[in-house]
Amino acid sequence: MIHFHWTVFHWVVGSILALVWFSRLLDAALGMLKVADISRPEWNRRPAGNPRVSIIVPARNEEAHIAPALTTLLKLDYDNYEVIAVNDRSTDRTGEVMNQIALTPEARERLKIIRITELPSGWLGKAHAMWTAANQANGDWLLFTDADVLFRPDVLKRALTYAEAESADHVVLFPRMIMKSPGERMMIAFFQTLFVFGHRPWKVADPKTKDHMGVGAFNLIRRRVYDAVGTYQALRFEVVDDMKLGKIVKNSGYAQRNVYGADLISLRWAHGAMGMVNNLTKNSFAIMSFQLWRALLSAFALAFLNLMPFLGIWTAHGWARLPYTVALASIFGIYVGMSRESDIPAYYFVLHPLGATLFVYIMLRSMILTLARGGVVWRGTFYSLEELRKGMV
Repeated sequence: MIHFHWTVFHWVVGSILALVWFSRLLDAALGMLKVADISRPEWNRRPAGNPRVSIIVPARNEEAHIAPALTTLLKLDYDNYEVIAVNDRSTDRTGEVMNQIALTPEARERLKIIRITELPSGWLGKAHAMWTAANQANGDWLLFTDADVLFRPDVLKRALTYAEAESADHVVLFPRMIMKSPGERMMIAFFQTLFVFGHRPWKVADPKTKDHMGVGAFNLIRRRVYDAVGTYQALRFEVVDDMKLGKIVKNSGYAQRNVYGADLISLRWAHGAMGMVNNLTKNSFAIMSFQLWRALLSAFALAFLNLMPFLGIWTAHGWARLPYTVALASIFGIYVGMSRESDIPAYYFVLHPLGATLFVYIMLRSMILTLARGGVVWRGTFYSLEELRKGMV
């Protein structure tokens, strides 16, 4: 009798997992074909109308990254743009490096530097820096990016050509991740699997869905749309500001697109697996809207969906292993698909359980630290939980 109940348990649980993972694999396999790749030859041309672009780069204590980032931005193969770099209360050499770059010939008529010395109450530092820069921008388009992103010279004209051809109001370009260790590849592979599972990039262009997108490395938005959705004032206390910008754009009925671009932009997100853990700890609880029940439920769902197929295949017997096999094959299929768009080999599938365990740890760690501190410490500034909850979109 006990063996019978255990077999039924495996059939029920395994069938749920098989259905969930296979349906998402099928959805992704068909859907991702709809996502454009602007690194393809047809997008390598000048955009209609030659619109002006203001590129906004907020930086706080980025002395190690800001020079390469600004250097690549100043070498773009496009003639109608400006770069606005914001030194946001840096305590290292970020401002000094910016000033040195400003003296170079290519920067003299292209680069503007803004220095912020105090953060007003009611703002997160990054949101305030981008809002301040946007107020001084004169572009038809605004491109919000980060201080550690490397740009290929042709990226801006390709993105603009695509945006104008598609009549898009907001274009998000996925970056190529620079990975130098197995731990980084394992964590980014799991993150991308989770991303595909939860955000459905192929649905972003569909106005009938709520799926939205935003990436801090490349958020290109029409100036009039940015103003219409409330500017960064609407996001002044959002930790996950890039995704929330995408949310308010989509919810306001504007045309949103996300695209691939091979190595048109690239960045190194973290150093090692634990670097990823530390980077994601600050905003994981924010993604859960700072709600305890949601964080706990999400941690359980994350463990169940990602660990149970691997556990079930070992603990089940006979034909009861079949649904777990389908679930595992579907997860592997997602890794195969990712390997075609990134530098992560499909065999990193075998590290999926370890990545899942670390992501569950990240979520619980983020929740516990935020609740224990009563808020979030981000780039040396403390923001109270009460303020963060009030400022959420």
